[in-house]
Amino acid sequence: MAQAPLTTRRWTRAEYDRLVDLGVFQGEPVELIDGRLVVAEPQGSYHASTIGVVGDVLRSALPSGWLVRIQMPVALDDESEPEPDLAVVPGAWADYRANHPIRPALVVEVAETSLAFDRGEKAALYARGGVKDYWIVNLVDRTLEVFRNPRMDPAAPAGWSYRTTRRLETRAVVRLLVLPSVRIVVGDLLP
Repeated sequence: MAQAPLTTRRWTRAEYDRLVDLGVFQGEPVELIDGRLVVAEPQGSYHASTIGVVGDVLRSALPSGWLVRIQMPVALDDESEPEPDLAVVPGAWADYRANHPIRPALVVEVAETSLAFDRGEKAALYARGGVKDYWIVNLVDRTLEVFRNPRMDPAAPAGWSYRTTRRLETRAVVRLLVLPSVRIVVGDLLP
């Protein structure tokens, strides 16, 4: 007896949002990644405290008119609504009552056990979504990885990658693309 291949169902962001509104995922740490429901990994204390530190550093460096969203959805495209560890977006909280932001100025993932996923699938997803400035706070190597210049790349997951990738050590200074006057010492992001 021949066995039929398994078929998986991909979800759209609109379908996912309806399920969220109905409370289907209440209390479950899921996000929509390239049409798939992905369960977020549990956070250790080092990871969680780093998110807080990075949020504090970004908030203190940004001028008014900018928000730091922590683990909140970003509506990247019709198949993806990730919840990055941090996202910097323009405006005020009231601007996002009806819809999640679609084009963050900066996305930051804090990576320890998820480093390969954040470098691979997440980077491709953010590049495809038009995120021009993507950072990984790499807790394994105690560095900041900066991804910029999204481009189509058929060999990459989701068909996109970043043209420029830099790894910065603790004494280096990084600037936000959208706000080049904002200077952040990489070591300040690593508790």
